[in-house]
Amino acid sequence: MWITELRRRLTDHFGQEYAASWAKDFILPELGGVSVDEALKLGFDAQTVWKAVVDNQGLGPSAR
Repeated sequence: MWITELRRRLTDHFGQEYAASWAKDFILPELGGVSVDEALKLGFDAQTVWKAVVDNQGLGPSAR
């Protein structure tokens, strides 16, 4: 998955106004206690980050 696809999915789930803020500020235990933006800067791949979002938000298997 490309980072642009991850961002699109975040926007689809959280909405245009909230997605960027959520990615910057929300800490995901599934990623070792970092945010989406921090995880990407640390080198996590976008698919791993999206899976963590899906698990954290309870989106279910269809969102993967």
